[in-house]
Amino acid sequence: MIDIIDGEQFRNMIRYGAAAIQAEKQSINDLNVFPVPDGDTGTNMSLTIGAAVTALAEKQADTVGQAASVTASALLRGARGNSGVILSLLFRGISRQVKDKTTMDGVDFAAALSEGVSAAYGAVMKPAEGTILTVSRLAAERAAEASMEDTSFQFVLEKTIERGEEALADTVNQNPVLKKAGVVDAGGKGFLVILMGMLSCLKGEPIAAGAEAPSQSTKQKADFTEFDVQDTTFAFDTVYIVRKAKPDVDLRPLRQYLNSIGDSLVIGEDDESFKVHVHTNIPGEALTESQKYGMLELAKIENMRTQTEDLAAGRKVQTTDDLEDIEAELEAMEQTAAEPEIAPNEKRYGFVAVCAGDGLATVFTDLGVDGMVSGGQTMNPATEDLLKVINATPAETVFVLPNNKNIIMAAQQCVPLSEHKKVVVIETKTVPEGIAAMMSVDLDAGEEELAEAMLEAAHRVQTAQLTYAARNSNLDGFDIREGDYLALLNGKLFGTSPKEEEMLLKLAGAAKESGAEFVTLFYGEDVTEEQAEAAEQVFAKACPDAEVAIVPGGQPVYYYLISIE
Repeated sequence: MIDIIDGEQFRNMIRYGAAAIQAEKQSINDLNVFPVPDGDTGTNMSLTIGAAVTALAEKQADTVGQAASVTASALLRGARGNSGVILSLLFRGISRQVKDKTTMDGVDFAAALSEGVSAAYGAVMKPAEGTILTVSRLAAERAAEASMEDTSFQFVLEKTIERGEEALADTVNQNPVLKKAGVVDAGGKGFLVILMGMLSCLKGEPIAAGAEAPSQSTKQKADFTEFDVQDTTFAFDTVYIVRKAKPDVDLRPLRQYLNSIGDSLVIGEDDESFKVHVHTNIPGEALTESQKYGMLELAKIENMRTQTEDLAAGRKVQTTDDLEDIEAELEAMEQTAAEPEIAPNEKRYGFVAVCAGDGLATVFTDLGVDGMVSGGQTMNPATEDLLKVINATPAETVFVLPNNKNIIMAAQQCVPLSEHKKVVVIETKTVPEGIAAMMSVDLDAGEEELAEAMLEAAHRVQTAQLTYAARNSNLDGFDIREGDYLALLNGKLFGTSPKEEEMLLKLAGAAKESGAEFVTLFYGEDVTEEQAEAAEQVFAKACPDAEVAIVPGGQPVYYYLISIE
């Protein structure tokens, strides 16, 4: 039993806590329905405590007080979302309690946790029960009791976690939104996962599994389709940091104003800055009002309604975290535009293909494609985009594979516009057609002969696609509901169902009827390898005489692109 911890142990415990929630973030995201079902609590809490790990690695912190101070400051500045800000406040209170201490025992920890809970409750405008606040409060109360039984740090932390797990299990009964979804509170679970990671570090054990509610009545994952986006009163999750105009600035008027234009308000602060989290429909006015109290440093605004829609439809949720990738892409495009590249003609033939997904790009590259252009269903490249890659291809004649009927015209425009290369467009309408065309390439053939062979190979392939419905509609005699699975065969709607397996079975049946000899399933970015293997078995069972394979495509929008030959 560890009686006391020092600064080094505290740092290591924070590192373990961060690793624990990083491992569990998706399971926590799957529970996130309150206050808004936008599925990001695990990610937000992981990024929040991750900021503390980075800061502790960069700054000297020998004592518990110093380590706690660095942690609290980093958490405040790195806090993401409602749960992240509350987590930062809990650790801010802990930091205040142990700021002058070299070590910390169970009594110190209990008092520090109680201080953290008080800070968190004080910062939340309208505290709701059945949340991380409830879990942390009841856990802190048990910590205080345990510290009177045994002053050992480890003993108190273990009892804190035990009571926290009981409190977490009861959140489903305390919050109407959680009760409707049948899940426990995501923020409360995240907090316990961090504490459990810290305990694992203390005991010298591998990172513990995430906190699970003992109740059999709760679910491991919320059904986000149950929630109507129109129930989200305030659309924009707004988080920002303001550097104070003066250390003792009174934020009470700001609290009142922000509460009048939104909800889920949390404000955390230190001597230099304050951080605001609020849900509102007018984020610009929130930022403008806050600038009366200091200088705006950083802001993050996300539309929770679109995030909820994406979750319900099984799509990747767009967040401000994606902005770095977008910025890098734009910078690369700018550089390319500023410095046009014309590759020397080092060989007779070159190949350019259009697709979306790293896995598909790798397939084309392995087949001999020289240049890839990102594009597809949700992003059609312009003629200029294609022309840049054509010019960068070191060949006299460049064959272009559009792999989408909507890109063929843009590709054809490159023929008269290309001044340095001869361009031949192979009118492939799908990625499987493009792959089949590349598999037929004979570099010794004449230009016309090669083009005919590639096009003929493309036409021998049937393409099936499995995707989702973005909205309610009626197409080709099918009544389509938002979020349903849609199966397409050779560009036409083939079927729709709320069950993925039903659509896979129907497509597998079509493959069998066509006499398929080869079936390849390219699975998308939202499909796990395990799920893909299950889909492979569906086709293998339906087409026992065919060679069936799965390949990670990484494509967006489509769960599966299926080549049938």
